Amino acid sequence: MTTSAHRAPAAPSGTHPPFRVGLIGYGLAGSAFHAPLIATTPGLRLDAVVTANPERREQLRREHPGARAVDTPEQLLADPEALDLVVIASPNRTHAPLARAALAAGLATVVDKPLAGTAAEAAELCALAEASGTLLTVFQNRRWDGDFLTAARLVREGALGRVHRFESRFERFRPKPKPGWRELADPAEVGGTLYDLGSHLVDQALTLFGPVETVYAEIDVRRDGAVVDDDAFLALTHANGTRSHLWTSALAPLVGPHLRVLGDTAGYVKSGMDPQEAALRSGLRPDAATPWGAEDPARDGVLGTDESTVTVPTDSGDYPAFYAGVAAALADPGTPPPVDPRDAVAVLTVLEAARASAATGSTVRLDPADRG
Repeated sequence: MTTSAHRAPAAPSGTHPPFRVGLIGYGLAGSAFHAPLIATTPGLRLDAVVTANPERREQLRREHPGARAVDTPEQLLADPEALDLVVIASPNRTHAPLARAALAAGLATVVDKPLAGTAAEAAELCALAEASGTLLTVFQNRRWDGDFLTAARLVREGALGRVHRFESRFERFRPKPKPGWRELADPAEVGGTLYDLGSHLVDQALTLFGPVETVYAEIDVRRDGAVVDDDAFLALTHANGTRSHLWTSALAPLVGPHLRVLGDTAGYVKSGMDPQEAALRSGLRPDAATPWGAEDPARDGVLGTDESTVTVPTDSGDYPAFYAGVAAALADPGTPPPVDPRDAVAVLTVLEAARASAATGSTVRLDPADRG
């Protein structure tokens, strides 16, 4: 498990034709996150997108006129020689089978989080990729949130002293469930906030502070009409002694600080979410001529103690770094992917322990072999 958050290597430029990318799914994840980042990454070309929905096909034609539309994943994977990379941004239940098919076709593969529905499935995909020498990585874009990059830098620099607690919140106020697979009760859908936003929270905690020894969780269904979890709290004890307290909720009319990191000499507190998601949803795109991911200075966090604090400028968020890292790994097989897929196995192991903890009301101790 990675212990610090660094920016991905710069994408190669001018040394080879762009790598051809096939994107499976053009819903929110595919259209607002993956397609814009792929299309603006040097060394990558959005070549094909799988969507049979007429409205989404028209959206694709407007937004990426150079990309061809494909009806099904099977059609896309039927000609693996036409592609260099497959990106899976379809509903969670399809992640593992589609990744398995893409890897079996010999294609480098990016999977949106979570990598699979279970840690065992994720480990199987990692083993398949390792055995064939095929690139596999997971889109954990929140590693490149500006506030998380800032917190990681402060931890690395020792600005907080010895960190004993990491608190992170992804809270929203959506009192009415929205239609869609994320709200379906079937466990095979891998819906609910724990696996959706909890995947980001746990990944960030493990990235900063390493393997987890114990997990305690409270997971609830709070909203009228909801059938999947929409409110969760996780308490993780890391092997290094740091405790991570993580919240995710769809029913938070007043949200808490997004990040609070406490050390024995100082703390860092930051409110508000990284601006990149809102920018991408609004149609903005990363552009070399325009600063990307800059936080409003009025929302910068503070560092210090109750006696004295200073404002800390927030590092610019950098979602484009993920696909720059993918392009670099494709160009040079010796370059590691931006996210080690084994990290995703560790995240799923923690999420499964959280479910077990919430079901029994007890703390779950992870086997050392499962900590990542």
